[in-house]
Amino acid sequence: MPKKPEEWLEIASPPQKSRGIFKLFLGYAPGVGKTFSMLSEATRRKNRGEDVVIGVVETHGRKGVEELIRTIEAVPRKKIEYKGTVFEEMDVDAILARHPQVVLVDELAHTNIPGSKHRKRYEDVQELLAAKIDVVSTLNIQHIESIAPVVRSITGITVRETVPDWVPLTAAETVMVDLTPEALQNRMKRGDVYSPEKVERSLKNFFRRGNLIALRELALRQVAEQVDRSLESYMEDKDIRKNWAVRERIAVCISSNPSGQHLIARGARMARRMDAELYVVHVDREFGVRDSNPNALAANLRFGESLGAKVVRLKGRSVADSVAEFVRSKHITQVIFGRAAIRDWRKYLYLSAVHRFLRESPAVDVHIVTQESEE
Repeated sequence: MPKKPEEWLEIASPPQKSRGIFKLFLGYAPGVGKTFSMLSEATRRKNRGEDVVIGVVETHGRKGVEELIRTIEAVPRKKIEYKGTVFEEMDVDAILARHPQVVLVDELAHTNIPGSKHRKRYEDVQELLAAKIDVVSTLNIQHIESIAPVVRSITGITVRETVPDWVPLTAAETVMVDLTPEALQNRMKRGDVYSPEKVERSLKNFFRRGNLIALRELALRQVAEQVDRSLESYMEDKDIRKNWAVRERIAVCISSNPSGQHLIARGARMARRMDAELYVVHVDREFGVRDSNPNALAANLRFGESLGAKVVRLKGRSVADSVAEFVRSKHITQVIFGRAAIRDWRKYLYLSAVHRFLRESPAVDVHIVTQESEE
């Protein structure tokens, strides 16, 4: 039967999105240009015909930011009285009523004044996204909950406003706004970041060159991890079985042999040199000879954890097949096997298992490391 006009329209119409799209501009310190980049993006979207509004943007007296916000509609903030003082916070309900296509929300980790609709600004953002409004926001690396203690140990400064780790991970797109530490310090000296009276003190404390180098590396690693997860999801969705060695991943295969710690240490050194992910893998066989020394196995696994490895225990009929499947699923690029200094029939079992692994696994580099004899 020929289709009715409304059926053709239904086919031609793009699918309705169930949630707004979240985009995040991530920086490693104040002054790198996150807010300016967010506003520049908003200007481009507005020029393309998108309905863009400002939910909240903090200028901090920066001229470039002040010039850009004049060109974009801003939803008036809500006035809230707290302890005799009137504060202004983003008006979530007013934005929902206005219902733009895109809203700009600066400083994602901000804590709202008591009396606000939500305690934290990232909770405001979740409500806007649920209303199918796209959100563009900004965040500094030190405000991610699990990273804040690391920043305190580096800088000596306690970060009081944080967001849970899952919040930046929900961003459909994360853009790192990067600037060399030297360029950021020059911005500071020109007075482009803080007022003149704050500059000298800031350069001697939080904005010391060593601090900035460390913070920048933390931000780069955060973005790299998110890109890595995106690539892994893409490969799974497309059922890509070939390893794309964008980032090295090393798996060390161990048994209950106490010398397995030698293998793990070797793998850890390789991982550090290549900035690779490290896995320690043990296969519990469903049939056949089981590990004879459970205490030694537990010690090996604890040792792997102490060196920062992800410990994985697999179950399977065959060590070779189980490890090959793990290599395929986790996109491992290098595998380390141990070889005991044995001369009897067990040598042929070992060689047979290695050959089977090579036959069943995707393309991967294999390292055979000689161990001391178990006997």
